Amino acid sequence: MAQVPQPLDALAVRAWCGLALKALGRAREEIDAINVYPVADGDTGTNLYLTVESAAAAVEAVFAGYEAGGAQRPTLADAVRAMAHGALIGARGNSGTILAQLLRGMAQVLAADEGTVPPAAEGLRLALRRAADSAREAVAHPVEGTVLSVASAAADAVTGAEDDCGAVARAAYEGARAALAATPGQLAVLERAGVVDAGGRGLVVVLAALVETLTGEAPGVPGGPGRAVHPWGDGVVSVVTGECADPPAGGGGPGYEVIYLLEADDTAVARLRERLDGLGDSLVVVGGDGLWNVHVHVDDAGAAVEAGVEAGRPHRIRITHFAAGDAHTAGAGRPRREPVQRAVVAVVPGEGLAGLYQEAGATTVLARAGEPPASGELVEAVRRAHAREVVLLPNDADLRDTVAAAAEQARTEGVRVALIPTRSAVQGIAALAVHEPERRFDEDVVAMTSAAGATRYAEVAVAERQSWTMAGICQAGDVLGMIDGDVAVIGSDVTATAETVLDRMLAAGGEMVTLVLGDEAPDSVADHLESRVRASYLAVDTVVYRGGRQGPILLIGVE
Repeated sequence: MAQVPQPLDALAVRAWCGLALKALGRAREEIDAINVYPVADGDTGTNLYLTVESAAAAVEAVFAGYEAGGAQRPTLADAVRAMAHGALIGARGNSGTILAQLLRGMAQVLAADEGTVPPAAEGLRLALRRAADSAREAVAHPVEGTVLSVASAAADAVTGAEDDCGAVARAAYEGARAALAATPGQLAVLERAGVVDAGGRGLVVVLAALVETLTGEAPGVPGGPGRAVHPWGDGVVSVVTGECADPPAGGGGPGYEVIYLLEADDTAVARLRERLDGLGDSLVVVGGDGLWNVHVHVDDAGAAVEAGVEAGRPHRIRITHFAAGDAHTAGAGRPRREPVQRAVVAVVPGEGLAGLYQEAGATTVLARAGEPPASGELVEAVRRAHAREVVLLPNDADLRDTVAAAAEQARTEGVRVALIPTRSAVQGIAALAVHEPERRFDEDVVAMTSAAGATRYAEVAVAERQSWTMAGICQAGDVLGMIDGDVAVIGSDVTATAETVLDRMLAAGGEMVTLVLGDEAPDSVADHLESRVRASYLAVDTVVYRGGRQGPILLIGVE
């Protein structure tokens, strides 16, 4: 469906988070793959993605709370506060922590008390300025040629922009993109490698999503995701993480990354900054109002945590050993059972399908309507499966990047992971049907991937609002028939729309039809479709499952 321009309101914040998350998901692997500074741990793209994922989840929770209470939709202040808080508590790595502070700086302006908020465009200008300044203040030793330079350039570029939020966002994006291309000339380690800053590249992605939200048009990025044209040559500059720390002498550096949330007052945090600055580098402390996110690279991880204990109450402590790439959470140490060789972890849209998948031996993560699982839930499911090898089935095209981030995290914990790009639960059913744990891992993955790929999928759902679709303009309440992710049929009756969708799918052939009925499906729809198949398509079998509360009224698979 086409993206339309939006005013700077709560819905715009919601859309911005969603678009930024998808864009970072697309850029994540490339950014991770060439992460070399200050530590070559290959996680900058993943950290940015997980930070925005937490921000987006917090905004969605605010909307869900208002909808459950039957109240008016959230205000701009509600949404930006939730975005900033979600980013703060979910910030990962140096780049993610700085991004959280950028969003917090914007929220401080946009969530000002009613009656004091400047006109929208001017408010966005001031928000971008505050974001850049507050991020720079949060870094113990700011370095030019990093995300801080890109953020400052974005704020500088909006001074002469038209008095329109879309124009301000586009000016910020263009200023950030130009600054990103200039980062190799500002930081020697980037110039030697012939690369640009990855944290800055991530910020350009986030600003591009803001442009698309406010104008309805996605700005093009020369060179593709994670790349920029070299400002003084014809080559392509790849992205490298540009974290704000002085390069370690002699090519060495601290052995651990320590991150934790801290409940403490301002005075205690000021003392904490001084102590941690003496222990290591890459120190970033963001937050306020009693809640802070602390990030530092040190050799003595225990001392960094003890400093937090002295300052207040640290929790969600995460310690990563750079050499081994292992992440440890404080408090772990429960007895471990012997792992199985292989398991399947699947995201399913309803309780009924969860039972079906579990009967087939899969570990499931429930994706309720409007509440997609976060990557952390998927990582926990992988741990629950307790297997040396795991096959992941996202069963939703929009979850591909979330599941990929979870897979990357699971690999750092020593699990061999394969992601099969299933876009619907019916493709997951087909993959699970040919799963054989006794086979070699690669052979099993190939067989499951082939089965999923040979299954066309469709769903029947009710439109929530007026939208532009591939089949024309739909109105709220229309019945939509979507084939392979695109709206193909707009109707007024569930059964008739489902029949049209099924006929179109079977026109290309098929041997098996799978129907998964949601709770809202008419009682007669399955019988009608089964009769239709028997009467019109010889040698095609039909199987029906009850999916429960699954979002779409009906899922259809044709193998």
